[in-house]
Amino acid sequence: MAAPPVRSLCRSVLWRTDCRGVSEEGRNRLSPTPSKRGKAPAMAKGRSGRGDLAPRNGLRNRHRRGFVSVKLPRHVIPKPLASGKTAFYYNVPTKYRKMGCPIPNEPLGADYAKACGEGGRAETLNGLFDEWNDARKGLPISSEAAPRIGTIDWLFREYKASRAYLEKVKPRSRGNYEWNMREICDTLTKRGDRVGGHPIKSVTPLGADKLYDRFVKGPKGKRLRIAEKLVVLCRKAWRVVHRLHPAEFSKDIPNPWMGVTMETRVKLVKPAVTREQVYTFAHGCVERGEPECGAAAVICFEWLQRPENVIAGHIKWTGYRTGPKPTIRIEHHKTGAVIDHPLEETLPDGAVVKFYEEAEGILAKLTRRGVPLILREVKERKRGVEIRSLSKPYSFSGMQKIVQRMRKDIGLPALFTLDACRHGGMTELEEAELTEGQGRALSAHRTKESYAGYAKRTEARMLSATRKRHAHALANQLATNVQNATGDCVQNEKSENSKSA
Repeated sequence: MAAPPVRSLCRSVLWRTDCRGVSEEGRNRLSPTPSKRGKAPAMAKGRSGRGDLAPRNGLRNRHRRGFVSVKLPRHVIPKPLASGKTAFYYNVPTKYRKMGCPIPNEPLGADYAKACGEGGRAETLNGLFDEWNDARKGLPISSEAAPRIGTIDWLFREYKASRAYLEKVKPRSRGNYEWNMREICDTLTKRGDRVGGHPIKSVTPLGADKLYDRFVKGPKGKRLRIAEKLVVLCRKAWRVVHRLHPAEFSKDIPNPWMGVTMETRVKLVKPAVTREQVYTFAHGCVERGEPECGAAAVICFEWLQRPENVIAGHIKWTGYRTGPKPTIRIEHHKTGAVIDHPLEETLPDGAVVKFYEEAEGILAKLTRRGVPLILREVKERKRGVEIRSLSKPYSFSGMQKIVQRMRKDIGLPALFTLDACRHGGMTELEEAELTEGQGRALSAHRTKESYAGYAKRTEARMLSATRKRHAHALANQLATNVQNATGDCVQNEKSENSKSA
């Protein structure tokens, strides 16, 4: 059922029972004045009953002052929509979010029964919240929402409590993991029941193949990438939890997800921008009063910093030209690597070579507002009067909007993003024909596979490879001609000597 118009008061939702606007007295929760009481519209005499109800088509002409008070579940807030309906949102308080609460905020829809009713989504999320809160306090988990031991729901709960998840999965990626787990557990079988309620032992290799086929089918067609991620997650969760609770798994085939054959998909290649585009963008941002946006693009391109780390303030003034050597410190929070990139070199003759002169020129345009290089100024106002000025990090979505606005004003293509700047810098390493070890020393990638995925097969790389191949072919041809010429000469000389003898 669709929720009626709602206004919040002391964690309650109030709405009228009639379909017309609420009177001013009703809005302010005040009774009408005595003079107005006598002038109220005529009401039905006697006790109201079903026979006193007006026809449905005359409902709009009735005046009733009754209110229905409905208490919202915890952490649920209502918001009016432009259509006049009221939507409900699950929102974990900030203090619990700072404690590391993994329960995601999510929209619950405009249907009150499905969102806030008995057995609704809010009840499920609050059950998960209570479970997390009890675990945080060191209390035993004994809620009705706790899954039955040995089920797939239980398996993923144990996986989220394992060290493999808490230490290896970064907080910024956990929301995606949570979505994937829900997608697996909420998948319906042919009988219409949830996969999450089934025992772990019931999933056989054949069953895993059938589940993969269900993962592939999405509301908008095939979703091969999502299905591949779900299978990989199942494979990992089965392996981790089997090590901790082997009795709950089949002894013959403990991990049915090993060897699942997945459809071949064409992997999308992320765009990469060039050095010229990056500095055109950076100088344009400086001219338009957004030097922080231009500096973020330069940092991603030159020093290969991840955009989310740049925006979050992990590149700092305390790491820029402050040590015994002129360097800039880049912290990669995904891998934990810390790289000090040299900024200049002094030659034996005393000449100084600056490696990033143009990039440092962009950094010089920044206003030093705090420890991080990239900060925004926020002016607090009270009644239209400025009280004070604060410096805060940009939000990721806020910076993305500024990048796209600047990109349009400057005239760069739509593929220009901070992520494309980093990919462009990685591609330039390969175009410079660095060895794999030299490239990874700058990018701080742990494996050669992850490093190779960033370098794009550009025309410059193909041209360089073609030149080397052509030079190799010419060298082989020249060596063959010389060898043949020497052989013919020696053979002719031998034949002439034998004739003269």
